[in-house]
Amino acid sequence: MKIKVRKGVKEDLSSVLDLIKELADYENSLEKVTITLDDLENDGFGTHPWYWFLIAETNEKIIGLSFYFIRYSTWKGKCLFLEDFVIKKEYRKQGIGSLLFEETINICKKQNLNGMIWQVLDWNTPAIEFYKKYNADISKEWLNGKLSKSQIENLHINK
Repeated sequence: MKIKVRKGVKEDLSSVLDLIKELADYENSLEKVTITLDDLENDGFGTHPWYWFLIAETNEKIIGLSFYFIRYSTWKGKCLFLEDFVIKKEYRKQGIGSLLFEETINICKKQNLNGMIWQVLDWNTPAIEFYKKYNADISKEWLNGKLSKSQIENLHINK
């Protein structure tokens, strides 16, 4: 099987959304995916792109996704934040993830970024083992905090 890794384009977005949903389903959170194709198109291909992505494909069929943006750390400077990384279930354990992950690492090198950051669920042992092959640090110290759009809109903050 010949695998090609390439920069994602607008025409890939339908498949990208399918992969996002596949990952969310794997993480038992499919109902939390509210983004639309219009959101993805506007946010990734408007006047100010908020994200970029790489695609893994075989025979012109999209089978993997590395979805990222640049985050700024006050301690480290510019870092690539890997938001989603997924290979279609039937294509896992064939080296495709390594090709896609390594091309994402190459983006860090080419852009002279100060690192690559991502999150992984503590129960996702296959992903944790994959990242450890790259000598990645998997933190057990930091907890994630977040406010949803609804929570923000319902806060009464003095202006």
